[in-house]
Amino acid sequence: MTAPQLLSFALIGGAVAVFAWGRFRYDVVALVALAIGLATGDVPVKQAFSGFTSDVVVIIACALVVSAAIARSGVIEWAVGGSMARLRGAVLQVPVLAGTTALLSMMTKNVGALAIMMPIALRIGRNEGSSVSSLLMPMSFMSLLGGLVTLVGTSTNIIVSQVREETLGSPYQMFDFAPVGLILTALGFVFVSFGWRLLPRDRQARAGLDDAAEQAPYVTEARVPEDLPEDVTTIADLKLGEAGVSLRAIVEADGKTCKPLPDATLRPGASLVLEGSDKALDRLFARTPLEQTRDPRELEKDEAKEELRTIEAVIQPGSLLIGRSAENARLQDMHGVQLMGIGRSDERITQRLRDVRLRAGDVLVLRAGEKTLPEALGDLGLLPLVERMVKLGDRRRMFLPIAILGVAMVLVALKLVPIAGAFFGAAVLMVVVGGLSMREAYGALEPEVLVLIGALTPLSEAVQHSGGSALIANTLAGWLDGVPPLLALGVIMAAAMACSPFLHNAPTVLVLAPIAVGVARGLHLHPDPFLMAVATGAGCDFLTPIGHQCNTLVMGPGGYRFGDYWRLGLPLSLLVILIGVPMIGLIWPLG
Repeated sequence: MTAPQLLSFALIGGAVAVFAWGRFRYDVVALVALAIGLATGDVPVKQAFSGFTSDVVVIIACALVVSAAIARSGVIEWAVGGSMARLRGAVLQVPVLAGTTALLSMMTKNVGALAIMMPIALRIGRNEGSSVSSLLMPMSFMSLLGGLVTLVGTSTNIIVSQVREETLGSPYQMFDFAPVGLILTALGFVFVSFGWRLLPRDRQARAGLDDAAEQAPYVTEARVPEDLPEDVTTIADLKLGEAGVSLRAIVEADGKTCKPLPDATLRPGASLVLEGSDKALDRLFARTPLEQTRDPRELEKDEAKEELRTIEAVIQPGSLLIGRSAENARLQDMHGVQLMGIGRSDERITQRLRDVRLRAGDVLVLRAGEKTLPEALGDLGLLPLVERMVKLGDRRRMFLPIAILGVAMVLVALKLVPIAGAFFGAAVLMVVVGGLSMREAYGALEPEVLVLIGALTPLSEAVQHSGGSALIANTLAGWLDGVPPLLALGVIMAAAMACSPFLHNAPTVLVLAPIAVGVARGLHLHPDPFLMAVATGAGCDFLTPIGHQCNTLVMGPGGYRFGDYWRLGLPLSLLVILIGVPMIGLIWPLG
């Protein structure tokens, strides 16, 4: 073993050990390892940052932006939310929610698909009294399996495609993963539809600070439009309860106040005083014909490129707004801000927003240009609350984001545009058409994952260039010499599946994929099935909450403990190996 090989192994091995220790952030460990590689000369300076400009990072980043735009549009919730609210019992809820999550994971990145469906599952659990712990883990596992179907569904497929391009000369196409991925997704769907009973059902979700803040109720005002659908004629037809919104008052166009009864007729021009959380109100405006009442004049901005922002601010003692209404204070004329909602804890508001006399301690939802806000908040005596995404008052494009994604996937499927170019174009269009603001697009990125992949890529290349990957591959090939090819394939998949829960799926693929190619060549077999085995094994982390973001995402809301994952995950992992290995061998011939 040469000195460069020893140094490369030491860097990768050290990083792997610290990953498994779990004491430090993955991205910090990867950056430190890259810095050491630079200092020791193991990683040449010219190649040190190639990982950050690779197609892998570009595709993952763009897929995250596209997923966020689709989630923001509300089109998925509009399409499935109403039907899912009618599901009764986990026997129906689990397969429908898990299956829908898997389908979405085939079109967008699996983390984004799960993030779209989780609020629906949580609302169903809250409204129907179902155990959320029975719903969320099956959804997470199905998002992982659904992500195996397409190139952009999971990071592991993207990285394996890059390794194939570097070793065999061409990458995988968008749907090359589909034959095996669809079979395993169908298998997983059948299993979780019955296997959810292995999970604990009495766990309480652990709410974080963000969750608590998002449940804070606001009062806002909606206007009944002139043209109503034929099936929406009364308050009951709006199904406010399903959205988690309460009706506080009805103010007719002539100013007369009516009782907020379910059978009250919706008259064009009337105003509805509504109360609910930011997300609940946002969902309501997305799926009903109601229009949010606001000043029809556009807000003035200092610069054309300035973004409009919606924030929360609390009225401090001594504020000039105390005792005045929004109309009397002329918020937009004098200060360039629009009042979108009011939060008040000690009194039920039943007036139109513009007529409410404000008090110290009221929480206001304000919309203005981001350069206007600081001065306006100071002049009005308002204290901005901790920054979070407030959707109330934001206009959304419901169907345009899903149409853009569909066009991008068709272009890729027809091989008219490379995958990186198609998804980059889709991400840019999401911002251009208003599906996301640039601030929201930046917020959709997962910098720790992008940095992790960008920093580890040159380290894995250093292992290959030093001959380290070939050394390990030849050793493994010697051990596996003479065994049935399917058994060798199973060993590679099991190794990837065992490493992923502790190392994160991206480092697992970066390290194991080149070794898998070397093992295949050493056994005189085709590398494709071995690469597929690595992608499948690394993408199927069902044993811990830390190997993949999807499992981490559901841990708190589902009230899961570390040891809960293997209950459902271990039998599913064995099924993936037992069925996945022969399927890969059948679809991707070993010879």
